[in-house]
Amino acid sequence: MDRPKLEVADIFRRYGAAYREQHADSMSVAQRRVMSAIEQCRTAALGGHLERCDACGHERNCYNSCGDRHCPKCQSLARARWIEDRNSELLNVPYFHLVFTVPEQIAAIAYQNKRVVYNILLRTTAETLTTIAADPKHLGAQIGFFAVLHTWGQNLHFHPHLHCVVPGGGPSPDGERWIACRPGFFLPVRVLSRLFRRLFLTALKRSFKAGKLKFFSALEHLHEPCAFARHLDRAKESEWVVYAKRPFAGPQQVLDYVGRYTHRVAISNNRLLDIDNDQVRFQWKDYRHHDRVKTMTLSADEFIRRFLLHVLPAGFQRIRYYGFLCSRSRQEKLALCRRLLGMPPSVPTTTAEHDYRDRFEDLTGSSLRQCPECHRGHMVPVAILPSSPSVCPAVIDSS
Repeated sequence: MDRPKLEVADIFRRYGAAYREQHADSMSVAQRRVMSAIEQCRTAALGGHLERCDACGHERNCYNSCGDRHCPKCQSLARARWIEDRNSELLNVPYFHLVFTVPEQIAAIAYQNKRVVYNILLRTTAETLTTIAADPKHLGAQIGFFAVLHTWGQNLHFHPHLHCVVPGGGPSPDGERWIACRPGFFLPVRVLSRLFRRLFLTALKRSFKAGKLKFFSALEHLHEPCAFARHLDRAKESEWVVYAKRPFAGPQQVLDYVGRYTHRVAISNNRLLDIDNDQVRFQWKDYRHHDRVKTMTLSADEFIRRFLLHVLPAGFQRIRYYGFLCSRSRQEKLALCRRLLGMPPSVPTTTAEHDYRDRFEDLTGSSLRQCPECHRGHMVPVAILPSSPSVCPAVIDSS
């Protein structure tokens, strides 16, 4: 795969130091760490090894990756591994893709209280789906699903929403039969939307009363209970969007499609076009105009600001599993689902510990070992390259 001509790392290396100096008071420690990781990724700062082709003698330096989940270059292997792990969990049923979105008034609160509000979003979405699915008027089944948090739109604005992938049915309450949803229809989105809004606002009010929400800048007035209540009243009057996408064509399409969502970052390197006169140009898809691909130009400062909007709180799990896919009892409950569906039992696979290059080739079909010069030989490590932090821009942490 050809390396993109321009990377987020290039923008950070060129403009990051000035950005940190200018915005030192407003940047979080997590944002500084992400910038530093992306700047140093696959550079001498992290060390690596020297490789030599066993056929033609061509040499190259291979530097270590940062492994940060916000880095556009470090997600391919993690994504492939995740897809491999989920493949054994697929059931022979239709799968549905639902998206839960909060209105603008809530998004503003979410940005200033990421951990609290993201957890509320995940928890109330899960409660909404399991409650409506368990209702005999709608499905009457115990469902399972996974949810993936995204916080961005195509233009990099802050837009928190949740992608949920749900098998079309589940075991009956007594566990004796599989209850399937109607063909092409899972659950009524209007009913989901109303319950989601009620549960979310109730949980947000509870967090406010417990003193868990902090407000500053334009939202500082929300510290006052009356102002906070008025703000939520406006959010209550807004339409809370729950969008049901077209059902997947089959179980395998689920992973092929959703794999693009699970380890996605705010913007991939292949969407970047160029940097000129301190302006960054990139492609974006305008969903409001029939998915037209357009070009957006931002100042480097604004591009960095928007990218950093989407840095997650440290240790925050953005992919979570619920119902019969919950980690605690996943294998036991999936075995029940397979039995009810007449599927053969899952055969556990044990994977020997591989070098990351072997694993990358196993999972993606692309070789990291083939010589880029002669295309015949294999690149073999011949020396260790120690880390050299001094070669990368210093990261000033004023926290």
